[in-house]
Amino acid sequence: MRASILIIEDDPFIRQGLEIALLKEGYLVHTAPSAEEGRETMQREPPDLLVLDLMLPGRSGLEFCRTIRSSGSDLPILMLTALADESDRVLGFDLGADDYVTKPFSLKELVARVRALLRRSGHGETAPTPDEITFGQAAVNFKQFTATKSGLTVRLPARAFGLLRTLVARGGDVLTREELLEEVWGFEAMPTTRTVDNHVAMLRAALEDEPAEPCHILTVHGVGYRFVGDS
Repeated sequence: MRASILIIEDDPFIRQGLEIALLKEGYLVHTAPSAEEGRETMQREPPDLLVLDLMLPGRSGLEFCRTIRSSGSDLPILMLTALADESDRVLGFDLGADDYVTKPFSLKELVARVRALLRRSGHGETAPTPDEITFGQAAVNFKQFTATKSGLTVRLPARAFGLLRTLVARGGDVLTREELLEEVWGFEAMPTTRTVDNHVAMLRAALEDEPAEPCHILTVHGVGYRFVGDS
């Protein structure tokens, strides 16, 4: 099921830009220009995540965030603000915001933050990943960060485990290099896409029966990578 997102933002240009960006990502999106209209929308269409502007006409975003949390709701809230002052961010977190983006912001970064919040809250599109998987002659335990091939221990860096786990969690769907960077390395200190290629090569060399002709960690040329388990 697609995750539902409510955007409460009084600036029509920002509101429309966010709506278009999130619709392109496949989310269900509702919008409102004020906290009061947002409250009414939430009652009709309860969202999985709220993108909430700090400065709104009438009731502020901070007040609305406080109201939501006082009701006992654990709805993920991403706060938008034009204020860069640290005290404003701290107050937002104290009132229950889960994350903060300061205007002007990158749509790519905001989408990545939305994706991360949904994933952490259990509303993301990725399926729960098992703690341990086996494929070919390989066995990987994501909880203990251990791997073996043909019964022999294989040493891998933590990022390689994270990369494989992300691919496994998508159930065979293709992930672009950029998506893998966001998921595994994070969007705040993002390395180059070549880093993904190097880690894929590392995983293949360590775990595939025939690294030059992989059967599980597959390249989709011109797009990215996907994982296929044993049939």
